[in-house]
Amino acid sequence: MKYILAIDQGTTSSKACLISADTYKFIDKQGQEFPQHYPESGHVEHDLNDIWNSVKNSVTSLLNKNNLTGSEIIAIGITNQRETTCAFNKKGEPLARAIVWQDRRTYDKCQTLKNKEALFKKKTGLTLDPYFSGTKIQWLLENNSNVKKALDASDLLVGTVDTFLLYKLTGVHATDASNASRTLLMNLETGDWDDELLSILNIPRKILPKVCDSFGTFGKTSKLDFLPDGINISGILGDQQSALFGQAAINAGEAKCTYGTGAFALTNTGKRIVYSNSGLLTTVAFQHQGQRTFALEGSCYIAGAAVQWLRDELKIIESSSEIEALAKSIPQNQMQNILFLPFFTGMGTPHWKSEAKGAIIGLTRDTGRNHIAAACLEGIAFSINDLFGAMEKDSGEKIKSINVDGGAVSNNFLMELQASVSHCEIIRPEIIETTAYGAALAAAVGINTLGLNDLKKFWREDKRFVPQKEKTTYLDKKYLQWKDVIKRLYY
Repeated sequence: MKYILAIDQGTTSSKACLISADTYKFIDKQGQEFPQHYPESGHVEHDLNDIWNSVKNSVTSLLNKNNLTGSEIIAIGITNQRETTCAFNKKGEPLARAIVWQDRRTYDKCQTLKNKEALFKKKTGLTLDPYFSGTKIQWLLENNSNVKKALDASDLLVGTVDTFLLYKLTGVHATDASNASRTLLMNLETGDWDDELLSILNIPRKILPKVCDSFGTFGKTSKLDFLPDGINISGILGDQQSALFGQAAINAGEAKCTYGTGAFALTNTGKRIVYSNSGLLTTVAFQHQGQRTFALEGSCYIAGAAVQWLRDELKIIESSSEIEALAKSIPQNQMQNILFLPFFTGMGTPHWKSEAKGAIIGLTRDTGRNHIAAACLEGIAFSINDLFGAMEKDSGEKIKSINVDGGAVSNNFLMELQASVSHCEIIRPEIIETTAYGAALAAAVGINTLGLNDLKKFWREDKRFVPQKEKTTYLDKKYLQWKDVIKRLYY
C-alpha cells in the first residue's frame, strides 16, 4: 500500500492523517495539543518548537500505530492555521514565539494606517486588521531584538506556519498563494509580494518566502529523524482554503463553512476577483499552473474556542464533547434569554471591530451551567449567521444549503441550531476532517495522480440538518436581540 500524509497544523493542536494513495480513503489520524501563551491582554503566542514537536510526534505516532516506516508515503500535503507569523533563522531555529492570528497587539498600528485602507483592500482584498500577518511581521522587526540581529546578519526568514514547516522538512523557504494572500502583502492581480505595500510596512522582500502554486513540488524531505529523505511535499493550502478544496468546492458559487477554533465561510468566485460590500474578504482559494482561483470569505475568530473556554477557564465541562448533552438537557420551555457573545479576540465579519470583548448577558439567579452551555452554542450559531447574512447581501440570493466541516460539526445539536437560526439546510460530509483531507488531495494533484475535476468523486454526504419550526420562532426572536445588543455594545 502507498499513502499520502496530510499534516494539519492548527491553532490548538497538530494532526497527522493517512490517506490511501489508490482510493483516497481516509485511513487514520493522530494528533497532539500544544500550549497557548497569553503574555499580555490581547497577545496570543505559540512556541514554534512546540508546534514542530507536535507535528513530529503526531507523524511518528501515526506511522507507529499503522506499522509504517515512512517509505510507504509517496507525498505530503500541508495545511495550516493562517496569518500566524513566524520568524526563524537559516538553521530553522525560532527567533521569537509565533504571533497567532488571534493576536490584537497591532491594533494601534492598523489604526494609524487607516488612510491607506482602500489601497490595501484593492491590492490584497483584505481589511486593515491585526488579524493579518503584515503588521505582525512589522512588529517583530521593530520590537524583537533577536529578529533585529538576524536581519542585520542576513540570517532572518519570516513566513506563515506552512513556511516554517516546509523549511524544517526540506530547507526550502516558500509558501503557496492561498497563505500569501492572507498577509496584507500579496497583490491579488500579480500573485506576488507588492513592493508598495512592503514599503509602507517597511518589510524587506528578501526575508519573505517565494510564492508558489498550491500544487507541485515545493521540496523533498531531508535530514529528518522521523521520515526518510526524498518524500515530495506537493500540496500546501491555508486551512480554510484546504477545507474548501476537501469539500470539492472548486467551481464558482460553491461554498463551505468550517467550525474549528474559529469559524470561516468561503464561497468560490472562480477566476474573478470579487470585492465585498458587506464585510467579506477577498482571498485566493488556490493557485494551479500559475492561474489563481479566488473566494469571498467571512471570518468568526471564536467558535470551538468558546467551548474550550467553558472547559479550561470556567471548568463547567471536562471535555468539549460534553457540551452537547448539557445544552440538550434544558426543555424548550425553560430556555433563558441569555446571550453569549464570543468575541474574546475582537469581531470579524461583518463588523470588523478589533477592540470588541466577549460578554454574557441576561444571567439570573437560577441560571445554571446548562443554560450557559446552550447560550454558548447559540452564540456560535448567531455569529456564523452574521457571516451568512453578509454572503447573501453580496450575492443577492438566499443561502438554501451550505456544506460544513471541522471538529465541532460532530455536535448534532449545534448543527440543528445552525439550520434553524439560518433557515437553510446544513450538509455534513462523511469526512469531517475536511481540512486535512483537502491537503492530501492537494498533494495528489501536485504529483499528478489526481486532476481537479476528479475531486467530486470522493465527496460523500453523511447527514443533512433542516430548520425545525418549533425552534425557528424562538431563535428568530433571540437573533433580533443579538443584533440589538451588538449595536448597543460595540457601535
